[in-house]
Amino acid sequence: MTRPHRNNWRGYLFIAPATVYLALFAFFPMVFAGWMSLHRWHLLKDEHPFVGLANFVAMARDPFFRNAVANTFVYAIFTVPLGVITSLAVAVLVSRPLRAVGFFRTLYYVPAVSSQVAISMVWVWILLPGEQGLVNYCLGRLNAWLGVALPTSTNFLGRPGWAMAALVAMSLWIGLGPRMIIFLAGIQSIPDTLYEAAALDGCGPWQRFRHVTLPLLAPTTLFVTVTTTIASFQLFTPVYMITHGGPRRTTDVVLYHIYKEAWQKFEIGMASAQSYVLFAMVLAAAALQLWVMRRGLTEQAG
Repeated sequence: MTRPHRNNWRGYLFIAPATVYLALFAFFPMVFAGWMSLHRWHLLKDEHPFVGLANFVAMARDPFFRNAVANTFVYAIFTVPLGVITSLAVAVLVSRPLRAVGFFRTLYYVPAVSSQVAISMVWVWILLPGEQGLVNYCLGRLNAWLGVALPTSTNFLGRPGWAMAALVAMSLWIGLGPRMIIFLAGIQSIPDTLYEAAALDGCGPWQRFRHVTLPLLAPTTLFVTVTTTIASFQLFTPVYMITHGGPRRTTDVVLYHIYKEAWQKFEIGMASAQSYVLFAMVLAAAALQLWVMRRGLTEQAG
């Protein structure tokens, strides 16, 4: 028997704080940003003339913004599949009843609860050129031990290709913990009887992983893939702290470009227009992934 409709106010009372928060800090800023994107809105000027879609037209013609969009897609193309694969592999390893497995789970998760500013500073030290950097120092030790001639003076943050690779590696390390925990929860929810039945049918470890674990982890994989994609389009702190969009604008991603437009040039109207483009990119990428993977799940179920 349902409660009378007059008692529904209690439910609305419970959701009121979250509703007010979303209205003030999510919905209103989105609407107001849309309004500013239609104006030539300079932060230090009193007049904000209406320009319609002129900001979007200028943005489409801006080669620097197009470069930022391309860099963002390059970053996402490498980060998303590598992030999903590595976190799944680590989750499979720590799902086994090994000694001190709890310690390793905690160790993998620590970067997720650490400040990205502090992590960025650590990675600057790791990637410094010469033997001041940890990577180059370890390469030098390998040269001494093995008698090889590995390069020990690579400027990882000063070369266009290496700088983006460094950001990808850093993001994989930071995001490993949360993705691993989600995959681990999905693996532990799979009944052991399915693995036992597969073993009785003669399936080896790889076959059990391929025919039991992967299919049953499909919804989890969909969730991890979509959330990782959204996070990859929102890259900012490592770029701000480490590369500043360089070298040669090869790490100038969209969110950092928006930051420069708003707080260095003070062009709030243009930054708002670019923010809407970023929102459309995230929405389109997430919708495409949901459509593709849900279609695959439907075909698999059928």
